[in-house]
Amino acid sequence: MNFFQYINLFVAILFIIFYYIWRQNRDVLLPNWPFIGMLPGIAHNMSNFHDFVTSVMKQHRGTFQFKGPWFTNISDFIVTSDPMNVQHITSKNFNNYGKGSDFKESFEFFGDGIFNLDSNEWKTERKLLHSLLTRKSFKIFHQQNIQKKLENCLIPFLDDASRDLQIIDLQDTFERITFDIGCTFLFGFDPNSLHKKFNNLSNMDSVTAFSVIEDIVLYRHHTPNLVWKLQKWLQIGLEKKGKVAKENIDQFLYKCISYSKGDEEKRKLKSNEYVDEGQYSCLIEAIMNEGSVKREMVDKYLRDTAISLLAAGSGTVSSALSWFFWLISKHPLVEAKIIQEIKDNCLTKDENFITKLGVKEFDKLVYLHGAICEALRLYPPLGYNHKCAIKSDILPNGEHVSSNTKVIFSMYAMGRMEEIWGENCLEFKPERWISDIGQSIHVPSYQFTAFNAGPRSCLGKDMSIIQMKMAAVTMLWKFHIQVVEGQSITPRVSIVLRMEDGLKVKLRKRCF
Repeated sequence: MNFFQYINLFVAILFIIFYYIWRQNRDVLLPNWPFIGMLPGIAHNMSNFHDFVTSVMKQHRGTFQFKGPWFTNISDFIVTSDPMNVQHITSKNFNNYGKGSDFKESFEFFGDGIFNLDSNEWKTERKLLHSLLTRKSFKIFHQQNIQKKLENCLIPFLDDASRDLQIIDLQDTFERITFDIGCTFLFGFDPNSLHKKFNNLSNMDSVTAFSVIEDIVLYRHHTPNLVWKLQKWLQIGLEKKGKVAKENIDQFLYKCISYSKGDEEKRKLKSNEYVDEGQYSCLIEAIMNEGSVKREMVDKYLRDTAISLLAAGSGTVSSALSWFFWLISKHPLVEAKIIQEIKDNCLTKDENFITKLGVKEFDKLVYLHGAICEALRLYPPLGYNHKCAIKSDILPNGEHVSSNTKVIFSMYAMGRMEEIWGENCLEFKPERWISDIGQSIHVPSYQFTAFNAGPRSCLGKDMSIIQMKMAAVTMLWKFHIQVVEGQSITPRVSIVLRMEDGLKVKLRKRCF
């Protein structure tokens, strides 16, 4: 046989092998191919990534092992939506599951903030932040901060839009308003980004830069290290945008830190409203007073802490609010019940009562709470969580986990599992969160994972819920929000579950 005959024979054998595998896997949503693993299936369904993964989870009864291309960093990992597995990973065997060796590399934008920390470093940082965020003075400060922003910025902005019959992007509005609230809480000044959509650093403002970084983080999870690192070195593709985004955010954050520390930059930004409520005027000031970090490292430490808290408190809340209002627009009966609940429990003679409601009044809004939880169940702000086994383990469903194996649980898929939520799991039903006697039903965090579970559960859960309730009550009471027809509402392929093309709406003032 000559050389070309050997080539033809080799190609024929490969064809037969691939045809055999195709025949064996034609009913499988994610077939495992030689050499390249399951990556082609993921790449082919990337535009519908979250729902495709959910379908795969259902086909594999809640847990499956992903096989990636050989000799890459994404060769093997386990994906699960089984609540018992989640409880095991996040709580019962918590000490065996950390971030993993390459987690910090993928999330390098967040530096050494709490999001990237593990073991004793994480415990120390969490203890500090928990002690500050649970203080009554900070809770009051946060609520007053939100109230002022709603009264002085969001409502006038929406009033103008309704009066001029403008079409606005509600998701972009929420991203900017929550970013401003986060900055005021952290640094003590309001960047007023809702009215300043572009700064003079580049054509990418700080709010947009955060969403770019979130896209890159997920991209690095399903792309071999060699590929994205080469793109980063050559400064091409998404990695080039990532460099611009990081530079933009760093410049902004270091200015904010200087402002909080009382440096020269503070005087430059004096035109912004300085907030002085409670024991400290902002969280960063409290961290500087109570944290234990070397003076030469303080700015870097504050930057890494701030970017983690801003990402957690701004992007996630804006995502949750966007999906909440979209779901409300599709379910007018739910909207009517929320309005009636506000009338029954909160209405007073004060025309501005709606922005003056406190925690006690919000506790009475059981149906609103159920609607928010239902939106978070179907569209959790973070679609996935990533852990890595330190030692080999066996999950409750019998799946073997080798040491240094990644385990990903899909919060998005968990909200769509019949085994957890019943046959109507795809329906938007706030009633599923309300008992027969009209009280809120508690669902274990390993089933309702919107705020994570176990020792690493979200520190700002209560603050986020209050922020969502304040925004929801204020907007629903004052405006009827109509989603513009014809737009495609799909989840973005990113770490934070934003809408791919935003949420275009028209507003009409509500009359009673």
